[in-house]
Amino acid sequence: MSALFQSYTLRKLTLPNRVWMAPMCQYSAEATGPNAGVATDWHFAHYAARATGGTGLILTEATAVSPEGRISPYDLGIWNDTQVAAFRRITDFLKSHGTVPGIQIAHAGRKASTGKPWEGGGPVGPEADGWQPVAPSPVAFDEVHPVPTELTVEEIQRIVTQFADAARRALAAGFEVAELHGAHGYLIGEFLSPHSNKRTDAYGGSFENRTRFALEVVDAVRAVWPEDLPLFFRISATDWLEEGGWTADDTVRFAALLKDHGVDLLDVSTGGNAADVHIPVGPNYQVPFAARVKAETGLPVAAVGLITEPQQAEKILADGEADAILLGRELLRNPSWARRAARELGGDVHVPRQYGRAA
Repeated sequence: MSALFQSYTLRKLTLPNRVWMAPMCQYSAEATGPNAGVATDWHFAHYAARATGGTGLILTEATAVSPEGRISPYDLGIWNDTQVAAFRRITDFLKSHGTVPGIQIAHAGRKASTGKPWEGGGPVGPEADGWQPVAPSPVAFDEVHPVPTELTVEEIQRIVTQFADAARRALAAGFEVAELHGAHGYLIGEFLSPHSNKRTDAYGGSFENRTRFALEVVDAVRAVWPEDLPLFFRISATDWLEEGGWTADDTVRFAALLKDHGVDLLDVSTGGNAADVHIPVGPNYQVPFAARVKAETGLPVAAVGLITEPQQAEKILADGEADAILLGRELLRNPSWARRAARELGGDVHVPRQYGRAA
């Protein structure tokens, strides 16, 4: 049997296959007003197409715990009940086609308040519905981004509570997997890395202090997220810096802690926290980081990054380097990638009856 099309159980949730959709921002929500951060028809069509294409798990784009936690003014949020109701329409549809709905819960930190990528994507100010970003330390991401406001301890604790509140709403919205976004230089990852965290209090300095915020968020979310449903954590396994950054060794050490705190799977990416670094991009370039976490900690992992071909994905799983495959841009190109892979690998995948004549 194809490894890619074996079901996979985490806690009491069974996912139908190992073809999963990675979070990808769509920049398609309203920026202000009563519908700010609310999923639209675009989001419904976007996720529905991948569900009817056989994807086993769909993770939403980075969904913010507060208006200031959005990457852009046009991102989705989960800070109010209007957003919950809109998500419910999507999660109901995904479940009706056998796809597990998951949500990535996020705060953008110092990389918040940016424009749509097709309009330049740079930082935007109040005149374009933007705001002042916050971060562990007043250190800008690069010379283009503004210097963020350093968070107080009280503000840090408020954000921890916002993550827990977001998880409660996500459950009410029908999601069955929650993923915490600790990757790509957003707020949780900013606390982890000494490159962006220059604090001298209990949230900075030592490894224990720099991981404190992340573990407090994990504990707060795990406390409200059902015991029978899994919690994921997305991490950048390295900053790709020669010194002064988060490393693969740090990731392995931290993964063991996440496992102890109730995280069920690590979604392993890299980069995003340091500007102007050289990343050796190529097929499977991030897979070794996931494989190392799995081998050294026993924590289940998902691999991501330039995985485009069915045989390529199958080999990663068959070789024991990961437990699932997260596809990003390949699913933008081909929403029915899972059906294509099933044909090539001899696997079974859900096909809507309306599409049966093409199966």
